[in-house]
Amino acid sequence: MGFKNIVREDVHNVFLNIEEFSEIHTINGKSMPVQVDSNEQIEREKRSAKNIEGIFTNQRLIYVAASDFGPMPKQGSLLTMDNRMFRVTDAVDEDGIYSITLEANRA
Repeated sequence: MGFKNIVREDVHNVFLNIEEFSEIHTINGKSMPVQVDSNEQIEREKRSAKNIEGIFTNQRLIYVAASDFGPMPKQGSLLTMDNRMFRVTDAVDEDGIYSITLEANRA
């Protein structure tokens, strides 16, 4: 078995294991294991302070299995997570796991 096959198996068995790292969330009406990374998002927010006066952004960085999610979302597209609407600001395929940055404005 090659390295890529091992990584593919580890997506659900290790990285997105709901008993260890992930929780079930509803993304675009479909339940799936999701890892919400608050620590990395805090570091990213420190590097890019772009709040307009009176408007604040609620950002989330999530990791989902590409096989659960489907086609990778495009930057600027809308996505619902647990019945809340977010705009996709970035999405990267990291060997079968999508790293998706979400943003919602709030006044």
